[in-house]
Amino acid sequence: MFNNKKKESPASTKKSIIPSNSSHALNTLVQGTTVEGTIKSENDIRVDGRIKGSLHCKAKVIIGPSGHIEGEVRCVNAVIEGHFDGNLQVSELLNVRETAKISGDVRTNKLIVQSGATFNVSCIMGATASNGKLDSTKAAKSVVKQAEKIGA
Repeated sequence: MFNNKKKESPASTKKSIIPSNSSHALNTLVQGTTVEGTIKSENDIRVDGRIKGSLHCKAKVIIGPSGHIEGEVRCVNAVIEGHFDGNLQVSELLNVRETAKISGDVRTNKLIVQSGATFNVSCIMGATASNGKLDSTKAAKSVVKQAEKIGA
């Protein structure tokens, strides 16, 4: 009858659905927006507009179907559906979708290119390629040395 224990209401036992400190955020540059200069981002960024300059992202870069980047991009992962022209450095996975049109220099650890994509690039792949410390001359010499070892 006289119970000193407090009964918790159902509302107080439920956990919040929306975390108060979300660590995953998405920046968006919408269609019709143009940015010239340098952009730095700690979180994912989606580009459906136009960038002329540099984009340095410590997460994923998504270039949507209407997106266009001309310049330099450095990121961890990238998904490209739109246009890219310049130097692209992806430390993990580059996913080139069928609607993409890419030209320039690419360095990535892993690469997926879907059928239908335009991929006119000079590309260096592998873990050493994506860290930015391997130049194309060293890469060519490395390939020649490997071929000599196997007697090709």
